[in-house]
Amino acid sequence: MRRPEHAFMGMVRIGPKGQIVIPKEVRDMFDLEPGDSLVLLADRRRGIALHRTRFFERIVDAVLDGQAAEALPEETEENAQAFAAKLRELLGEDEA
Repeated sequence: MRRPEHAFMGMVRIGPKGQIVIPKEVRDMFDLEPGDSLVLLADRRRGIALHRTRFFERIVDAVLDGQAAEALPEETEENAQAFAAKLRELLGEDEA
């Protein structure tokens, strides 16, 4: 079976310290370099996903700039602010 160039399927193994190695093909596909930060999302039903922090930083920046309604229209301003604060904490950044 031939897979599309924009997709990857492979296996990773969890090491003794709970670490996994992102396959080279995926690192190249997403231009990931040592030291890059990723956000890990996990849901028991849907699985595990890794996302670049830039995606979430745009949302956080919009929320902190008072544009929560545009960035997260389904959320209250209070929830959007709490989300932004927690994400900044996880990213190791000071709250604005």
